[in-house]
This record gives sequence, structure tokens and C-alpha cells, in this order.
Amino acid sequence: MTTRILSINCGKAAPFRDEEQSAIGKVPVAGPVHVGPLGLADDEQADLSVHGGPDKAIHHYPHDHYAWWREKLGAHPLLEAYGAFGENVATHGLTEDAVCIGDRWRLGTALVEVSQGRQPCWKLNHRFDGAPVLANVVHSRRTGWYYRVVEEGTVAAGDALDLVARPFPDWSVARVFGLLIAGDHKKDRAGLEALGEVGPLAEPWVRRRAALLAS
Repeated sequence: MTTRILSINCGKAAPFRDEEQSAIGKVPVAGPVHVGPLGLADDEQADLSVHGGPDKAIHHYPHDHYAWWREKLGAHPLLEAYGAFGENVATHGLTEDAVCIGDRWRLGTALVEVSQGRQPCWKLNHRFDGAPVLANVVHSRRTGWYYRVVEEGTVAAGDALDLVARPFPDWSVARVFGLLIAGDHKKDRAGLEALGEVGPLAEPWVRRRAALLAS
């Protein structure tokens, strides 16, 4: 499975709401970008307690979803460019149903591994002028996903994104998000239990699974 990278986006922390900072404002960058253990060179996350780190080094959001968002939210200038959802990687042709936890992808010359879906927060609503983006992400499961970096390298718009390995083909990003975030565990206890076999799942979501099993 191969697709082409439409855009690589980076952003710096900046004032976002009152005294809060955010680096959700990602913009396309030209030329090769170094991919290190914590993500793309010249990219930042403001609140490291919930964003960034090795398991959330790079955020990928399908550009496929932008047309749906235009229908849902109406015209918005953010939807006319890449990076509207704070994503580092934009592609067309890959969605949460077609990408699995534990997938390893050759991103340019780097090797990355899917660690978890994106768990949305209030910043998406604020970025879109108060529109209910967070609720719509959860309801529609248009979440995007995160990569951890297995091998450093470089990446640029136009590079290939190639699937190298898929050890857990039954565990799509959409399915795991449904179980852990969107409430599917209430009707699929067996699925929640079986999710324990997925070793590459990011630690925060491992803990969330444990809490749901105990509830």
C-alpha cells in the first residue's frame, strides 16, 4: 500500500486563548524536514503533558475528510489549506478504517509506527471559532492518528508513504477509537479484552483500556 504525501506541516507555540499557548496552527513547509524521535524538526507542542512525546511524535490527518467538514461547518478559511486540524502529515486515500494500530510506514526515509488515534480536545472548537468540532470528531470518528518514530530520516511533500508491516490487521484506528473513546466498549466487552494483544498501543490508551475494563 502506497500513497503520496500532499503536505508536511509544522508549527510553533503561540498565544491561543487568553494566556494559553498552542502549536495547533500548523502550516506547510517546503523541502525535506528531519524526522527525529520526538517528531519533525521545527515543530512544537505547547502542553507536553497531553501533546507530543515519543508516542505522539507526528500527527497524520486524512485530507479526504476536508470535504465532509465543509459540508458540516460551511465555508471556513482553515479548510482551504493544509493543517486545519493541527496535522503534520496530509494525504489522500488513507482513512481511519484503512490504517491499523502497529502499522509501520516508510515516511520519506524515516520509519514510523501507528501508536493511537487522536483524542480530540477543546482546542479544535476554539480554532474553528466555537464550532462543535470535538463532538463531530468523536461521532464521525474522523480522528486522524499518531506515529512514533522507529527510525529517523527526512520527509517532504511529494514523498511516498509506504506500508512496511501490518502485524495487527484487525485493529484499525477507527475500531480502537470506537472502543476506547466513542463508547463501543459498552456493547463489545470481548473486543475491549482482546485489545490487550495489541502491543504497540500507546501507553495512555493502554491505561484507558484498563480503566474501562475495571469500570
